[in-house]
Amino acid sequence: MPHPPPGVPTWVDLGTADLPDATRFYAELFGWEADVSGEEYGGYTTFRLDGHAAAGAGPLFGEGQPTAWSMYLATDDADAVAARVEAAGGKVLVAPFDVMYQGRMATFLDQAGAPFSVWQPGSMRGADVFDVPGALTWNELATRDVEGSAAFYGAVFGWLGREIELGGRPYLSWELDGATIAGMKEMDETCPDDLLPHWMVHFAVIDCDGAAAYARSLGGTVLRAPTDLPIGRCALLQDPQGGAFSILQSVNA
Repeated sequence: MPHPPPGVPTWVDLGTADLPDATRFYAELFGWEADVSGEEYGGYTTFRLDGHAAAGAGPLFGEGQPTAWSMYLATDDADAVAARVEAAGGKVLVAPFDVMYQGRMATFLDQAGAPFSVWQPGSMRGADVFDVPGALTWNELATRDVEGSAAFYGAVFGWLGREIELGGRPYLSWELDGATIAGMKEMDETCPDDLLPHWMVHFAVIDCDGAAAYARSLGGTVLRAPTDLPIGRCALLQDPQGGAFSILQSVNA
């Protein structure tokens, strides 16, 4: 299938405190097969769904770094994105660098402190599969600065925000060239004060309730029970190492 154009989510990966156990958990939950790279890539693992690249995972390298999923936006010029991030009030955490012949990447904080990355493809294009059970289906920014974030991503990637209502709460749907590509919600009083702005990744499932129960049986935690939304049924989960992610049963499933 065609890979996402610049400015659109193209890849997600997990930095985890226990790569073998995370591999066990996600392989069982989503039916992924683990393709482990050589030592030159630090054991980075590509999760494949029916042979197609769906997501990645690797060990943590920074002391005190939490287990977490990261979202990558496609770009054809990581260095130009870095310049626009700084001009828009964000911060370059990891300057653009080459991942051998696979591609070029960089990691940033937006103006409110939410981390995200970009991927300039080489031989590795990004995910090969989206929007099917076991694959990435949605990315959502949770932030306390909705207005500032709308301006930031608009300036850096050309996104246009469209206000909608989702589950009785205001919600911003982001569009690029007429296509809906991501969403944003405001972190309200129900969010802990120490919870930082972040991007949440959503994986498609056939049965949200069944997948949530199965994740619990594998050692995961259900942080928010399956809930009906206009777009489908969604649950917030946590893997055994503490990595948070969501699952979404589409209304079309």
